[in-house]
Amino acid sequence: MAVLPDQFPVLALGGPTALFEYGGLTFLTDPTFDAPGDYPRGDGRVLTKTSPSTVPSTGIGTIDAVLLSHDEHPDNLDASGRSLLADVPLTLTTPGGSQRLSGQLGTKVKGLTDWESFELPSPQTGTVTVTGVPAIHGPGTRAEVEPVTGQVVGFVLTGNGLPTVYISGDNASLTAVKEVFDRFGPVDTAILFAGAPRFPALFDNQLIVLDSTMAVEATRMLDAQRVVPVHYDGWAHFTEGRGELEHAFDAAGLSARLDWGGRA
Repeated sequence: MAVLPDQFPVLALGGPTALFEYGGLTFLTDPTFDAPGDYPRGDGRVLTKTSPSTVPSTGIGTIDAVLLSHDEHPDNLDASGRSLLADVPLTLTTPGGSQRLSGQLGTKVKGLTDWESFELPSPQTGTVTVTGVPAIHGPGTRAEVEPVTGQVVGFVLTGNGLPTVYISGDNASLTAVKEVFDRFGPVDTAILFAGAPRFPALFDNQLIVLDSTMAVEATRMLDAQRVVPVHYDGWAHFTEGRGELEHAFDAAGLSARLDWGGRA
């Protein structure tokens, strides 16, 4: 899909990591740049990375802010990503993640609760506003899910004369998507984390992030004009990839809205 005139390029780097410029500022989502291999998750499970980032961490240039959906899993923040954060002026993440990262980053990390906003000075529009939005990393309520998979935050970016951008983070809740639409919809660009990850030992093998069918439904809910899928490749626990996403969007008549992120 060609980028629409009022849109902006998004570079998908593999896994959940995407790079884009918005309002004259450069943003990076969930930095993961380690080499393929096995990585302990911290709860006895091991995640296997199957392919490298399309661009190394040393090749992405200056970043103004990292939008980190959560810090506790190596497929969302790995060792190379943590090193990168030290050179970034601002990391926005969960309240718990802010506490855990504050020893490394000090005041350069900020946790966002639901609907809490943070304004960044923009060379183009005066300010860019980043709002934390709900995300649930598994089936059920937050009370049921967060003790198992941890706290996650999504983001909405807005600015005067700029498109509305939604970044889902590791979210499996369409209810959370509907809440985002109710406050911000329609959405111009949705960066949707997908891949249908499952673990037999977690929630009876139910989804912990959107599958392709749910990504289609999220697109409809948001009335999103462009969808950039991420978090569907590069890790063995993703059970659906580009083929399943293409099929689901084609079957729904929404394939023209897909943008595969201008991979490097």
